Amino acid sequence: MEDSGDSSKKKGLEGTGLDLPPNKHGNLKSASSDENLKHILLRVKTSKTPTVINYGASWCGVCSQILPAFCKLSNQFPNLSFVYADIDECPETTQHIRYTPTFHFYRDGERVDEMFGAGEERLHDRLWLHS
Repeated sequence: MEDSGDSSKKKGLEGTGLDLPPNKHGNLKSASSDENLKHILLRVKTSKTPTVINYGASWCGVCSQILPAFCKLSNQFPNLSFVYADIDECPETTQHIRYTPTFHFYRDGERVDEMFGAGEERLHDRLWLHS
């Protein structure tokens, strides 16, 4: 049995335990704490770069299904910023999230779209729309 108090436990994308495609453009970030996510959200709100945030959870089967595709799509859309936030690692800043996975799309610092659930083709179409 794992010790949940282990501070060396991997977080963010590494903490999912999934075999994820490498990010080739450096446009994929992972929020591993409330402080970290607040900092990322502040940057998103002041940035001109279109951004998509994937709110998921390591225990969520649907999240585990779409996360490899999310990482793969980050390589197909180098002009977008991609962020993965685990709701259990960022409980304060994600308390408004009621369904996992939830995707929020930002343009010019404003949230302009939202998508619930998985579906690689749906996600690809939304990313294309917002890129």
